[in-house]
Amino acid sequence: MTGRPGYPPEPMRWEGQADGRLLIIEQTLLPAEEREIELSSVQDVADAIYRLAVRGAPAIGITAAYGLVLAARAIAGNQTPDETVSALERDAAFLARTRPTAVNLTWALRRMARLFEPPAGPVEMQQRLLDEALSIHEEDRQACLAMARWAAPFLREGGSYLTHCNAGSLATGGIGTALGVFHLAAREGKAITVYVDETRPLLQGARLTSWELQRSGIEVKLICDSAAATFLTRGPVQAVFVGADRIAGNGDAANKLGTLSVALAARHAGIPFYVVAPSSTFDLTLADGGEIPIEERPPEEVTDGFGRRTAPEGIGICNPAFDVTPADLITALITERGVIEAPTTERIRTVLA
Repeated sequence: MTGRPGYPPEPMRWEGQADGRLLIIEQTLLPAEEREIELSSVQDVADAIYRLAVRGAPAIGITAAYGLVLAARAIAGNQTPDETVSALERDAAFLARTRPTAVNLTWALRRMARLFEPPAGPVEMQQRLLDEALSIHEEDRQACLAMARWAAPFLREGGSYLTHCNAGSLATGGIGTALGVFHLAAREGKAITVYVDETRPLLQGARLTSWELQRSGIEVKLICDSAAATFLTRGPVQAVFVGADRIAGNGDAANKLGTLSVALAARHAGIPFYVVAPSSTFDLTLADGGEIPIEERPPEEVTDGFGRRTAPEGIGICNPAFDVTPADLITALITERGVIEAPTTERIRTVLA
């Protein structure tokens, strides 16, 4: 199944006004089935984020913002303004605990929380929060397009590139971070090939990135995670583009587990390694990547992937969701505000100031 070249599907959308509904693509079903589901409550939103029905740092931030609109709707009309604020603060804290590594989640919730202050009746509060959530969504759309344009000079006609996990439209509010430049190339009729790591254990590359890029009319070559170093050191890949879930003040970047291995292989091969992420993904309160919290996922994702046991009973399992790539392995950070080559604390602050 293919779509319009360069125009991938949106993972979430708000339909209607403040009394409308929140719809997401149920990503756990892809690529076998493309289905939208409705999220009707804060609990629905939290569950969807945790079980990766919606995932990707910008996308979960946007979805959580819409979740607070649903929270405001659920609050009884006879509550006082102060009681309303307290209830919304509890719901925001609940949503923030779903995925600890991706800073866009807490960034979006903090931005929404600035609007909690009374006086505001229930209807006014819902509209106020919806307007802000829609703004966050639209800003991400524009940021994705800006990042793609900044990254475009690093692509060439007929080139081959590698990516890890999914940092495309399915992970954002627009055409994506790392994948955005590929979608933009498709819009412009530029022929490229993208090598996609399968991304164990949940196969976001195989299930999601391959599906998304194919829908966009881009040539895709799926490879095992363990094959990435071979394709980097022996050709034909010319550059790596990945996203990030949190970037520390010095440029160290947390992304899906396995990204560090790709960065090390790229450095050995002398191949550029680009991290594409919006300014909302930067956490300048952290001096370096050692301070980034790393989410530990359930062991069953490793031992019982997609319903089939693939490991013996009774063994220990380590399943961190992310690793951290040091800044000195990153050729450039590409943001909606510009390109930060050979990132350092000073260069990051100069661009993001």
